[in-house]
Amino acid sequence: MDLASLQVFQTVVRERSFTRAAEKLYRTQPAVSIAVRKLEEWVGQPLFVRGSGARMLTDAGLLLSEYADRMLNLREEIRKGMQQLRGLERGQLSIGVNESSIHALLPALDRYRLLHPGIQVRVHRVFSRDVPRELLNHHLDIGVISYLPEERELTAAEFYRDSLVLVVWPGHRLAKSREVDIRELGQEQFVAHIVESPYRQRVVQMFARHRVPLQMAIELPTIESIKRCVEMKRGVAIVPRMCAEREIARGDLQELRIRQMRVERVLYLVYRQDRPLTPAAQEMVEMLRRKPGRKAARNGARRLPQNAERFGDPVLTPDQRP
Repeated sequence: MDLASLQVFQTVVRERSFTRAAEKLYRTQPAVSIAVRKLEEWVGQPLFVRGSGARMLTDAGLLLSEYADRMLNLREEIRKGMQQLRGLERGQLSIGVNESSIHALLPALDRYRLLHPGIQVRVHRVFSRDVPRELLNHHLDIGVISYLPEERELTAAEFYRDSLVLVVWPGHRLAKSREVDIRELGQEQFVAHIVESPYRQRVVQMFARHRVPLQMAIELPTIESIKRCVEMKRGVAIVPRMCAEREIARGDLQELRIRQMRVERVLYLVYRQDRPLTPAAQEMVEMLRRKPGRKAARNGARRLPQNAERFGDPVLTPDQRP
């Protein structure tokens, strides 16, 4: 039994005639009769009362007609559901991103929800080093990382540039300076992120290279807690600028540039290239690439001093990935 045979049968029931059903279906009358006969063989009983043509159904015919209606209606529901998925009226989107990089996605997520309120968006907090594995295991539709993946099944598209900045509270002794020398920071108490990352390690190495003490008095698990601690005047911090934009804009934190340092982070949107994206995921990818919200590192056009440290995209091994 298949849906096509059920549709033939239901047309015969509705028209109460094999001939009229054949005309409706643009098929020959013998073809319609054969389709009904095969259904009767599958059911094991006659579907129409003998001698009534197609005017009277047997009990088996009545039961089959009831089930056929349900199945054909379900097929129509499936068709409409697929159209809604293609039209982004419904669906799901699963994104993997680490704690800091979510800030780069928030404007796009806001636009996405306004345009497609029927799509359920789930953002999972995932370490960057784990995003490729989660994509390959089909746990995520798309991910965000700060390095180019080695996995051949994945493709990556740059969509955001950010920089690390030094932030202090407004009344700090350096708050009125736009730029500071690294040697001015030797006595400062730094509030650091407790999670190891290549960018943290490069900052540590930079202080060591310039023979400046880096006093990490407090190590906290989240960037939000780090910013709050700086606002409470418990220390200064180096954070991704995109994570502190709101506090900088409203004056809760003051942003400073370290003369010897320019740490630039590039964020990539990654997804599988060996299978089609869902319509919901494809729309997010196109939205980010069409209107990416990329930001160059602050004052990136300025010429750097000869002794400045410039960190672009580091070549990382899997165990070094943030």
